[in-house]
Amino acid sequence: MKEIKVLGTGCANCKNTVTLIEQVAEAKGVAATVQKVEDLRDIASYGVLRTPGVVIDGQIVHAGGVPSREKVEQWFAG
Repeated sequence: MKEIKVLGTGCANCKNTVTLIEQVAEAKGVAATVQKVEDLRDIASYGVLRTPGVVIDGQIVHAGGVPSREKVEQWFAG
């Protein structure tokens, strides 16, 4: 199971990122927990300056803007 955190203050891009990740995980049949991290201190602790940021299993994989569907699909490949 993948542990995914979406870092952001709750803006539309952050919400769209959560939705996209959930859709792709379901389509790929991958078990994943998606957690929204909205506290600025917690976001800053990852070193992310532009949101939304995405952290998968403790590693930052994306920051700034909604990731493309293709990029999200790559996170679940393999």
